Amino acid sequence: MKKNYLDIIDPIHDFIRVYDYELLIIDSPLFQRLRRIKQLSGAHLTYPAAQHTRFEHSLGVMHIASQAGFALNEKGFLNSDDVQILRIAGLLHDIGHGPFSHLFEEIIQEKKISHEDYGKKIILNSEIGDTLSKTGFDKKLITKIAFGESKFQYLNEIISGALSADMMDYLLRDGYFTGAEHANVDYKRITQSLSVHKKKIALERSALYSFESMMHSRYQMFKAVYFHKTVRAAEVMLIQALKLADDEFGFTSFDLNEFVNLTDEFVLSSLISSKSPKLKRSRQLAKDYQNRKLLKCAFERILTSHMNLKKMQTDELRVELSKKSKINENDIFVDSSVTPSIPLAPSKNESKSIVLITNESGKSSAKEMPISEIPVVSAISGFMNILRIYTYEKNRKKVEIAAKSILGDLK
Repeated sequence: MKKNYLDIIDPIHDFIRVYDYELLIIDSPLFQRLRRIKQLSGAHLTYPAAQHTRFEHSLGVMHIASQAGFALNEKGFLNSDDVQILRIAGLLHDIGHGPFSHLFEEIIQEKKISHEDYGKKIILNSEIGDTLSKTGFDKKLITKIAFGESKFQYLNEIISGALSADMMDYLLRDGYFTGAEHANVDYKRITQSLSVHKKKIALERSALYSFESMMHSRYQMFKAVYFHKTVRAAEVMLIQALKLADDEFGFTSFDLNEFVNLTDEFVLSSLISSKSPKLKRSRQLAKDYQNRKLLKCAFERILTSHMNLKKMQTDELRVELSKKSKINENDIFVDSSVTPSIPLAPSKNESKSIVLITNESGKSSAKEMPISEIPVVSAISGFMNILRIYTYEKNRKKVEIAAKSILGDLK
């Protein structure tokens, strides 16, 4: 009897089972494209082994979503069809990511577009959507669950949010490939302890420690990896190179036929090989990135207040720094890295609470507990804001003096 599945070897999950109808999606050009998009964009220049891609992360999210689905199926909250849908939603949750992952996001958001918008378009209007329809799946429902918009909130939350398969896989995978020792995630305990209460995902209180540990791991990974000053130096250069070249190349055009070609190496080689005089700065930034001639951090300030640094007028700050330091403003780069220490809910609002289930004497009770009341989590809740000023090595001291003069009292 012919098997209708295959097992893919994975360093994080050992084996990831993939069924024949899922393989049809995985083997499509739009999904294979994810092999050529690094999960952590510029991090490999600091952590050399961080070469993993959106492709294997997507498989990992499908795997963990499947584990969560099976646990909820055993408890009577989902049927087998729901689990299949959940698997595919997890598989496709990152299908819309552009080159250099979240760096591309920083550019397209200026055009009021997100990778979710690309993802929806791909699932609904490409061969992936056709494959879903031919194999009996509702592509509109899968799109809604993949991007947190279905009426079944608990399904949305399994894909993205504070208890999501997405976060559990990226923390484990990023920790493994960077070598960082901060990614302590007991995803098996968490998924086995999931429940549903009033259409929201819930967690058995006995697994609260595992949840706290995961939140702390996420906070540590942002500090040690995602917002590492050298990682961000590389990413700031890429972002600026892409912004300067977008009008010429149309990287952010919303065309699926062009989008399938947009991979890390394609974009980088396009920038470096460009002959346009208008792209001189973009070309040089791309070359310096490729050769690891990175910007240097002249000023850094970590802010723990809720002030959103995205609202700072970074262009005005660059002009002021330029005047004060007598350095060309094009050689000064302001980076304001912002993340909520607690993951965003599928609605893109910060998670404010978690539903905890207590089982005692054969009776089950639920309590929605504010995040602020969980000691370990409350200690890291709110926004983690990091303001950095980068420049070239030769200008470092002058920019540092100017930045301290202008921003010295910032808290």
